[in-house]
Amino acid sequence: MFSVINEKKLLLDKKRPLPVHTLRSIREHLIINWTYHSNAIEGNTLTLSETKVALEGITVGGKTIKEHLEAINHKEAILYIEEIVSREEQLSEWQIKNIHRLILKHIDDEHAGVYRQENVIISGATHIPPDYVQVRDEMEQLITLYETWKQEKEAIERASLLHIEFVKIHPFIDGNGRTARLLLNFELMKSGFPPIVIEKEDRAEYYSTLDLAHTSGDALPFIAMTTRIMDKTLDWYLKLL
Repeated sequence: MFSVINEKKLLLDKKRPLPVHTLRSIREHLIINWTYHSNAIEGNTLTLSETKVALEGITVGGKTIKEHLEAINHKEAILYIEEIVSREEQLSEWQIKNIHRLILKHIDDEHAGVYRQENVIISGATHIPPDYVQVRDEMEQLITLYETWKQEKEAIERASLLHIEFVKIHPFIDGNGRTARLLLNFELMKSGFPPIVIEKEDRAEYYSTLDLAHTSGDALPFIAMTTRIMDKTLDWYLKLL
């Protein structure tokens, strides 16, 4: 499947540079959809159209301030991802903390960008994250492991493994899922792929394949899911262009 994906990426690359207005509309569509689905997976009740309105700075009646902030913060985190990709910056713990800080900004400033100081469980999952005293060492090891993946793994596999291992550590009190999906797309974008959106309708498969990877070490179903979404995303781009 990776060969099919790479062939489609080459077809997309041949169409670059993309028309300015087309690129602008694609980017706006992506930011709204990515923000809506990533937040919806975590329980945010803003609809797609309400997310668009919230990102335009308009308050949606009947929705909490926290839900509005989750949308605004996620958009800012996407913009930050775009910025560090354009500067060709390498992944680091400092960058991960910066991304997380944006996710929780004005929602939980005390814990924004700060590794957890207590133990947590992942709701509905079998896997139990490591003790909080291990988080710092585990994150250092993740960055080291990531550096080896850069030499050995295809981009989608590498991005998927980064997401899996980050969530397995669960380094923050809250916002781990959103941060993980941003990291996944950071790695894809850095490798010249378009970002993918894991939709809320895929939530059951998303959680089950993650838990399987955490408990059995079998990452293939999760990688297969992200590969399928990338294939669909590339088809959408090629059809549009």
